[in-house]
Amino acid sequence: MKSYEELLERAFNELPKKKIVRSERFEIPRVRTQREGNKTIIKNFSQIAKALNRSEDHLFKYMVRAMGTAGFLEAGRLVLQGKFTEEEIQREIDDYVRRYVICRECNAPDTEFIREERILMIRCLACGAKYPARGLNV
Repeated sequence: MKSYEELLERAFNELPKKKIVRSERFEIPRVRTQREGNKTIIKNFSQIAKALNRSEDHLFKYMVRAMGTAGFLEAGRLVLQGKFTEEEIQREIDDYVRRYVICRECNAPDTEFIREERILMIRCLACGAKYPARGLNV
């Protein structure tokens, strides 16, 4: 049986000589909107949902509830009834990220939705934390 020091030395020797540095960051695409009459269209809605690793349907339901309006999905875009600024919409997307994407425990964006006995849960793929998604159940 090897001593702790020998095992530790062996582990250090097997580490790669080159430092591995992860430079990628979690970045939410900025909202791009377009107004048509009394409607506001989020042109890059599907891109935002994909970057957040969430279904368009869940994000859609959150957005119409948060903005207090009606809307519909159309070819990767979200059409909202009413006039909204990009800042208002971006603020709601950021709030969605805080509530449903960023892990409460380790602040990693690597989370997913899972169902446990009809309860929507958020599970962190980085640290393994699991907790209920409060509010919007889809």
